[in-house]
Amino acid sequence: MTAAVTLGHGGPEHIEIHDDWPRPEVGAGQVLVRVTAAALNNTDIWSREGAYGTADDPDAVVGWKGVPLDFPRIQGIDVAGEVVEVGSGVDETWNGRPVIVDPAARYDGAYPADIIGSEIDGGFAQYHLCSERQLHDVSGSPLSPAQLACLPTAYGTALGMLNRAECAAGERVIVTGASGGVGMAAVQLLIDRGCSVVARTSESKRDVIAELDVAEISVRGIDDITAIEPADAVVDVVGGDEFGPLIDRLRDGGRLVTAGAIAGPIVPFDIRRLYLRHRKIIGSTMHTPDDFAQLAAIGASGGVAPLVAATFPLPEIAAAQERFGRKDFVGKLVLLP
Repeated sequence: MTAAVTLGHGGPEHIEIHDDWPRPEVGAGQVLVRVTAAALNNTDIWSREGAYGTADDPDAVVGWKGVPLDFPRIQGIDVAGEVVEVGSGVDETWNGRPVIVDPAARYDGAYPADIIGSEIDGGFAQYHLCSERQLHDVSGSPLSPAQLACLPTAYGTALGMLNRAECAAGERVIVTGASGGVGMAAVQLLIDRGCSVVARTSESKRDVIAELDVAEISVRGIDDITAIEPADAVVDVVGGDEFGPLIDRLRDGGRLVTAGAIAGPIVPFDIRRLYLRHRKIIGSTMHTPDDFAQLAAIGASGGVAPLVAATFPLPEIAAAQERFGRKDFVGKLVLLP
């Protein structure tokens, strides 16, 4: 099969395209998925670069679990496709069904422990081998394969945030980084849930966000964040200098859930503004099994409509990742193996 194979930590020069890579052999309890689309994510870049660091050494070249990845590795955390082969013990009716694949190949309780594209080969190839448990049927979905491939990581992470923060219909919720992958996913999922969304975004991407039926838009660098009226919850994927002011945008008893630090991981704030107002800060990484099942149902019903900015053939993965790094787009970039 054709596969984009990462040979070590570092830049995109560590990725090689192979047309003769061994097609996975299906074992008991496993399925083979023909990959129709695989979206790009920050985690694909950071895992290749080994950019996660450790508590003792922030500059350590390691994956998200604090150790180097095993190579060679087929990356690609987001997989949409069609089941083409099942192993013994697997329901044969899976054959021919369109699916999205849970990126968590193994859970530790409710938390992802091993991730495809990191500890296990992922979707940057024509075929992907996974367990039956990871399959989620999206038959009848109005979404294209490229749109379905946008769901697992960005929308799974966003849905995990919303569920952990217990965002409910009728609540007012501020979303930072609203034009990014997870931010836009959170906006769409909150609207689908019946929440009123205040989207914090950049001026260059304001018009796109305005098309998402948000209640308000706050433009970073123009609109003072302190001018935002209090909200029930904040969904933050940015961190940085606005983290403290965001806590003060919460009503008494409000919740801030965070899953990113693209503006910086060190976030000073006045802790008195937290405990004197009964507010909560919640950390969230990816999703639980129940979150992902809920997400697949939303995707199958068309409850969200991921925006695909561009698609690339698999051999153009280096160009796709270079475009990803420029951040000159809104939505997701998707590879079509």
